[in-house]
Amino acid sequence: MVLKAFIRPFIVTFFIVMFVLLMLFLFKYIDDLIGKGFQWYVILQLMWYASATNVAMALPLAMLLSSIMTFGSLGENYELVAIKAAGISLQKAMAPLVVLVSILSICAFLFSDYMLPVANLKFGSLLWDVRNQKSAFLIKEGVFNSSIQGYSIRVQKKDPDERTLHNVIIYDHSSNGNIVLRARYGTMDKTPDENYLILNLHDGVRYEETTGDGAYNPRQRFTRYKFKETTQKFDLSAFKHTRTDENLFKSSYAMMNLKQLSHFRDSTERVADSTVKSYSKVILPMFRLYSGAAQVSGVPVKKVPEYKNTVLDVIPKHERSNAISSAQNEIRSMKDMVTSKAIEKTDYIKSILRFIVEYQKKLTLAASCLVLFSIGAPLGAIIRKGGLGLPVVMSVIFFLFYHIISQIGEKSAKAGTMEPILGMWIAILVLAPLGMFLTYKAAVDSAIFDVDSYKRKFLKLFKKEKE
Repeated sequence: MVLKAFIRPFIVTFFIVMFVLLMLFLFKYIDDLIGKGFQWYVILQLMWYASATNVAMALPLAMLLSSIMTFGSLGENYELVAIKAAGISLQKAMAPLVVLVSILSICAFLFSDYMLPVANLKFGSLLWDVRNQKSAFLIKEGVFNSSIQGYSIRVQKKDPDERTLHNVIIYDHSSNGNIVLRARYGTMDKTPDENYLILNLHDGVRYEETTGDGAYNPRQRFTRYKFKETTQKFDLSAFKHTRTDENLFKSSYAMMNLKQLSHFRDSTERVADSTVKSYSKVILPMFRLYSGAAQVSGVPVKKVPEYKNTVLDVIPKHERSNAISSAQNEIRSMKDMVTSKAIEKTDYIKSILRFIVEYQKKLTLAASCLVLFSIGAPLGAIIRKGGLGLPVVMSVIFFLFYHIISQIGEKSAKAGTMEPILGMWIAILVLAPLGMFLTYKAAVDSAIFDVDSYKRKFLKLFKKEKE
């Protein structure tokens, strides 16, 4: 009975949340999708991959909302009372759902490790192509269209067939000179492969302005041609949707599984360690030894006289200016080298932190399902309200609390201001004690969310104060 009461709202809430997140995605990228002449299946593919990437947010929220609705409905219909009256504790009544949620959490982990990287790769590469796709070539009445590079086309009127054009003006800037074509009417067609646009123009004039031949004849020439019929051909290959090689996106952190993340993290750590060890090898040769040591690394060193005030005392006066200039150049070179090495090391550290963050994110998805269920189930048993009213409000509040903490922890982990493991698990560590507290309160039939009980206590306290 408990399983049946949970599965239906879980499926419904999961798809509702997925739909809302998908609408948010469309609102965000609507400007990149409209007016570019995409085929319907390209938009459908993009929405499908976007839905797969939204599972990481939709699954925990659906788990929280459905658990509150399930136990809230059981409590509202006094079914939990009957279960407890039969000698079955709340923990035992929750046991079948704990098993089911554990299985779903394992499935969520497998999804994040095997399917989510592929979905991120497909989504990222397709979104890149969509956002960099040029807008579809459209000729509007009374407006200059400059979509084709080197040309500006204006049409005063178009017939309803969208093929016949009237009073056509074309400015050609593709060559060195200026060329203008005017035609009384024309027709517009595309080649079968849609790679070229063909304009058949009638009753027009072609104006062409060019410079003279050679450097010693700078005079400009103006030529006018009248024609009964001419054809202009324009390349439309830039407007066709092309796919970028997906292998170019595989190095992104979100597009790797646990094995790949661990491998690249180890490789990056080894490179970073070797970079740090190379500091001394680069810097030490730039120092000059002014000591009385008899031998350094088996090479005899000349005894340097002692000086009283500064090292310049041992340098002849006529050589001091050159010595100071040489020392400044070496210091400047050493500073630039150390700065570049420090920047290189910082980049390696950021990459290592990103690998750790993505590694832990795949684990926290499964843990978040368990923790939010441990909050939602006892919370529903306490508030004893089913449906989409109070459960939705409570689930949104707790999920926002979880999401804000997790985002702050993730940002801090990526910035290096917090340990990456702690940053990724801080939301789980904060909410897990809350889940245990709510489970205890639900087991002892606490009225922690009962407004009437607080009202009675307040009236009783007010009555005492009055007496």
